[in-house]
Amino acid sequence: MTETRAAGAVGREFSYRPLVWLAVATFSMGIDGYVLAGLLPQIAGDLRVSAAAAGQLMSVFAFTAALAGPVLGTLTSRWERRTTIVLALAVFVAGNLIVGIATNYPIALGGRVVAALGGSLLNAAVTGYVIALTPVQHHGKALSFVLGGWMTATALGVPVGLLIGQSSWRFPMILVAAVGTIALVGILFGLPRLHLPGGTLVERLRPLRQPRLLAGLLVTTGILCSSYACFTYATLILGPHFKAHWAIILIMFGYGVSSMLGNAVTGRLTDRFSAIRVLSIVLGGLFLNAILGLIALEFAPLAVAAVWGLVWFFCAGIGNGGAAVPQQARLASLAPDSAAIVMALNGSAISLGSALGSGLGGVALTAGSSANGLLGVSGAILLATVVLHLIVSHAGKVRTAG
Repeated sequence: MTETRAAGAVGREFSYRPLVWLAVATFSMGIDGYVLAGLLPQIAGDLRVSAAAAGQLMSVFAFTAALAGPVLGTLTSRWERRTTIVLALAVFVAGNLIVGIATNYPIALGGRVVAALGGSLLNAAVTGYVIALTPVQHHGKALSFVLGGWMTATALGVPVGLLIGQSSWRFPMILVAAVGTIALVGILFGLPRLHLPGGTLVERLRPLRQPRLLAGLLVTTGILCSSYACFTYATLILGPHFKAHWAIILIMFGYGVSSMLGNAVTGRLTDRFSAIRVLSIVLGGLFLNAILGLIALEFAPLAVAAVWGLVWFFCAGIGNGGAAVPQQARLASLAPDSAAIVMALNGSAISLGSALGSGLGGVALTAGSSANGLLGVSGAILLATVVLHLIVSHAGKVRTAG
């Protein structure tokens, strides 16, 4: 197996071949990240907890990943990257197996913590690996390809997981572990070794001293927070309009296809146009979609609300899938000399946003909000995110002009 140094990526021709197994790894993470949202009623009934408590299985994963990502990334920063990815993926697989055989809620929570420890390190290691391995001018499509594994999971893995999950919600967890194991073997034998410069935790957190970069990371948190505030409880929002299990499975399939479309389109647009411009359009569209969706679901006749509910959900898929690449490209441009570190911090921002979104959604439901009201929560978060994005973009223009 070949061995590569980070500096060797400069000037090399672009190839998808070494990225395939990384995409399979993100595919397994994508199933894990989304399939539980479609099985909350079954999980709640089996573990004898409320639907809001079942939703916290997603929150505890995200909070753990947000906190552990930078720490684990630093502790393993001097390790060879392929080895790091393999070990992280092995821990992620083990955590999902624990959840799959959990006999009660605390054990399931513990399994989610284990999976998050592996997943947080895996996310940072994979993103840093892709950036180091590919030429700068191809970062957009390289990230789009690897993240496409996550998007494909929502289109294919999640519906399959929901289908087999109708007999038992535990089976999708076993599916995640099986796919993760396949990716692990492929990475071990099909990925070149790669060494990156190590660093201390202080060095990894140093980019946070830049207010503009910190604000940019908070944009990531806002995007994911607004997304998970609704997606975690999508079955509660759309369930009254589409009661059949097969309908929810098809809807999740449509969401996944929409996410793949958004990811593919913005990945190429980011390489051709300004990442800020692409991201501005995506964020504006997400905000408008949330407001129109809220109005339709709350006030439109039942048939119209059902149709518009699908429009809202699929458009959210396009926007959420499409925001990832331009946002990562923008963050990398803010600190080009610390791109790998910034991507690790962005992974924590993603996890934090996911956790906050799931948590806020659960709090809103517990406080008496209707499921449709979660679109209002999402819209408010998106409004704050759009404002923050515009501030970051304006600060960049002022700095450039100066």
